[in-house]
Amino acid sequence: MLRSRTALGGMMTAPHHLAAEAGRDILREGGNAVEAMIAAAATIAVVYPHMNAIGGDGFWLIAEPGKDPVAIRACGGAAALATPDFYREQGHATIPARGPLAALTVAGAIGGWIKAAEVASSLGGKIPHSRLMVDAVHHAKTGVPITKSQSELTRSKMPELENSTGFVETYAANGLPAIGDVLRQPGLGATLEHLGRVGFDDFYRGDIARSNALGLEAAGSPIRRADLEGYHAKIVAPLSVKLSSGTVFNMVPPTQGAASLMILGLYDRLGLGTAQRDGFDHIHGLVEATKRAFLKRDAHIGDPDRMSIDPMALLADEMLAAEAAKIDMKTALPWPHVAKTGDTIWMGAVDANGVAVSYIQSIFWEFGSGVVVPETGVLWQNRGSSFTLHDGPNQLGPGRLPFHTLNPALAKLNDGSVLTYGTMGGEGQPQTQSAIFTRNVMFGQDLQEAVSAPRWLLGKTWGDDTTTLKLENRFDPALIEQLKSAGHTVELVGPYEDMMGHAGGIRLRKDGVMEGASDPRADGAVCGC
Repeated sequence: MLRSRTALGGMMTAPHHLAAEAGRDILREGGNAVEAMIAAAATIAVVYPHMNAIGGDGFWLIAEPGKDPVAIRACGGAAALATPDFYREQGHATIPARGPLAALTVAGAIGGWIKAAEVASSLGGKIPHSRLMVDAVHHAKTGVPITKSQSELTRSKMPELENSTGFVETYAANGLPAIGDVLRQPGLGATLEHLGRVGFDDFYRGDIARSNALGLEAAGSPIRRADLEGYHAKIVAPLSVKLSSGTVFNMVPPTQGAASLMILGLYDRLGLGTAQRDGFDHIHGLVEATKRAFLKRDAHIGDPDRMSIDPMALLADEMLAAEAAKIDMKTALPWPHVAKTGDTIWMGAVDANGVAVSYIQSIFWEFGSGVVVPETGVLWQNRGSSFTLHDGPNQLGPGRLPFHTLNPALAKLNDGSVLTYGTMGGEGQPQTQSAIFTRNVMFGQDLQEAVSAPRWLLGKTWGDDTTTLKLENRFDPALIEQLKSAGHTVELVGPYEDMMGHAGGIRLRKDGVMEGASDPRADGAVCGC
């Protein structure tokens, strides 16, 4: 099995190698980790459009040496016209998942780039925005070979997406694409080039904003220019939980970051000091911790302005101790519950000064709403389709934030190291994070081995509809039988399943050595300087 890549001058990991290389090149030119991530974020939006776009949302964790991380919440709210009555008047009992009526929230990702650029400048960053866009512009205009996952998803989702404005013209202009066919996106390339030249704010309050607003309105979306003009991402304090191994940080609501931290907090309090890595106690303990965390998440997490509980209360010692006491280490809690879906990418970066970044960028479902604004080439997310039209914590309303599965993770450990890690995969994100963290930090497994090792997934996720406990078939058969005997409804899947997410991580050791990993389930790479 491959071991972690190592470097001293900086490191970048991404689920597409061209994005990793774009970030690495910025590091080599003296840019900091935040600048490298902006370059990678622009590039990944071009080369992996089925998983993310600049018409989506983003979330950042940025950690300087000796300081707690700062978080950037870059998710857009619902349009002013987006109300339950708006949809009912058009004959909809629920919000459509595809098409212009699914494109109902402001895209926050580039707002996050704006805030991230401010942080980068405070760290001494001086790389011009135009340089940060170079690789993305090049790949958009010159073209990029289509990956296996993009080809397969274009084919399987075409019946849902073919009527969305601009979709076929952008992603299947010559028929359904095959692996290796070249995708060119000149409109998107021109948009990114323009943003690099005049500034990212133009996406909300300039020429690009005007073009996007007109294009979305013409397609039938409720988004208007005033919605874009009123949007600003926010720098916030992240959530955190203290473990015996250190402190782990994650994103605030409306994301499920609290659930990711709860899983680790509960597992840490189970007292499984004699557990074996990937043995029954390890896997069963994390699965049962996941169930307790998801029950709390579904009861409390949503738009932060409408929550009745401080999310840090879910991570308090008393709460974690009480929930850990409910876990039966011999018998599985009956399941399922209503699962959360979503598609995204995660990327990590660390620079030579020890600044670490954990970043996630998403359009919700594969290809989002499917709506591509013809003039700008911007694919718009369908994150707002997760709202409900009935009363409740996730009811649609102007300016409201929908629930997000997105949650980038970062840990500051007692041994002086910093771990930035994460994954895509909807409901699987917290579970894969727990697998990587416990294997690497608690059991001492090499980071690349921890990412490559067989994974599990409880419930629905990307491309799947069942709520079983799914296990890649590389697990020990004896473990599988133990889990079945404990009451888990087990379903075996292939050895390296896309549904398990595209994960990665970088661990910065106290001696300055960086250890990086990328997921063999994706098309990515980890690049060092």
